[in-house]
Amino acid sequence: MATIKIKQVKSRIRIPKVQKQTLDSLGLKKMNVVVEHEETPQILGMIAKVNHLVEIVK
Repeated sequence: MATIKIKQVKSRIRIPKVQKQTLDSLGLKKMNVVVEHEETPQILGMIAKVNHLVEIVK
């Protein structure tokens, strides 16, 4: 499978708890940190849930 790189670009302050848990599940604890995951439907769903906080890095 292909890999996908995700970067948190906005702060997690004042976001709902569910979205904080999603960021934690993706491995994003701080801003501007890049993590790499397999491109599975589960990961893509998590990214869609917090798409206003993250961006896909090429």
